[in-house]
Amino acid sequence: MASTDPAVSERPLRRDAQANRQRVVEAAREVFASRGSSATLDEVAQRAGVGVGTVYRRFPTRELLLRAALEERLEQHATAVEAALHAPTGWDGFVRFLHRAAELHATDRAVRDVELGAGFDDRYLRGIRDRIMPVVAQLVDRAHAEGSLRPDVTAEDVPLLLTMISEVAQHSRETSPGAWTRYLRIVVDGLRNTPGTGDLGAAPSGDDALALVRHWLPGAARRG
Repeated sequence: MASTDPAVSERPLRRDAQANRQRVVEAAREVFASRGSSATLDEVAQRAGVGVGTVYRRFPTRELLLRAALEERLEQHATAVEAALHAPTGWDGFVRFLHRAAELHATDRAVRDVELGAGFDDRYLRGIRDRIMPVVAQLVDRAHAEGSLRPDVTAEDVPLLLTMISEVAQHSRETSPGAWTRYLRIVVDGLRNTPGTGDLGAAPSGDDALALVRHWLPGAARRG
């Protein structure tokens, strides 16, 4: 005879719901990493093997699903960026940040979109970029102060440089997955303050840099 105790009858449903939620989040990590933040909830549902209604019940917006899928990784990245301020030299910290960010953007398109694209409705996703960019500015200032970073490079240049590297990574993913590391090294060498470097011309403003990134990244451009 079936139990009439509500606690007994509801428990399997709660376990099933939690299992479905976890399946959706894990599928979202995979889909967003390969497709970027513009991937649809339908694509996530298909990867998770659940109905799209299940996804919408748990995550009514793409931003809420992005938060659940990426929160842990974004927090780890933000913490690592902040730790770069404690590197032995300003140049070491700046380059350490560039390498970590470029690798992360090359392997996870959604993280790239969140960190570079902005334009998200979710407060947490907006907050991650707002937390990281001031640290990038401090890394640039510290490298400038010691004379290791060429003086005409600004913090506003950094998102564009990372976008360039990540685009190489995305377009060479199938044919040459590690190609982006070559171009990162070229960029890093060009950033070092050495005798005889030419004038770069006018630096972009913060608004100009963000507008260019939004135009470059398809998912961010649609949101912007």
